[in-house]
Amino acid sequence: MILGINIDHIATIREARKGSEPDPLMAATLAMLGGADGITVHLREDRRHINDRDLKGLREMVPIELNLEMAATQEMVGIALSVKPDMVTLVPEKRQELTTEGGLDLITRKDLIAGAIQKIQQAGIPVSLFINPSIIDIDLSKSIGADMVEIHTGHYANAHAKRHQDELIKIKDAAEIAYRNELMVNAGHGLNYFNVKAVAAIDGIRALYIGHSIISRAVLVGMERAVREMKELIGCSRKLTE
Repeated sequence: MILGINIDHIATIREARKGSEPDPLMAATLAMLGGADGITVHLREDRRHINDRDLKGLREMVPIELNLEMAATQEMVGIALSVKPDMVTLVPEKRQELTTEGGLDLITRKDLIAGAIQKIQQAGIPVSLFINPSIIDIDLSKSIGADMVEIHTGHYANAHAKRHQDELIKIKDAAEIAYRNELMVNAGHGLNYFNVKAVAAIDGIRALYIGHSIISRAVLVGMERAVREMKELIGCSRKLTE
């Protein structure tokens, strides 16, 4: 299973002082030393953390999967076609939100997203859609030509008691249906060192994309160790299901 590390919050710390440190490129290097299989960044329209220079630098120095999260806008599609990341994940984006709050609205924005997918794929870049664990969203993702989906795990991560298990079941069912529909399946949002094992044990999931919890732990124990510990948790979960 691939572990992609989202390093946005390294840039968030940097932008708190509008300086040059900490450097996202150095964070990516240390994450790779810790065993990361991929590096993820979200280039937001307001450039609140990761900026264009970061993205270009990462493309030049990251030899593993570089996943660009972005809105399905004309500007962002142009950037993706220029930088050529290893994959693009289309995500919803609101200026006021602290973090991505849910999956894409594939019903009302279907044509816009389909157009973005086509343009990006024509450049040889696979496209993933960040969706809620919904059968409707999976069917729509397939119908508009996505290569893969990333199932939003935020509701699971924030739930408690019985609802926690109910949300996990939704993720499992969504992963199974997406896999049957020949979509590669990823998952992410809100996953941490306490809740990741149950998701990592789900059959058919190709990759987990995790940022905030790993960066938070890295502040205390260092990036290499934080990544290595998450890799170990995921590995243990996979062994238990084999």
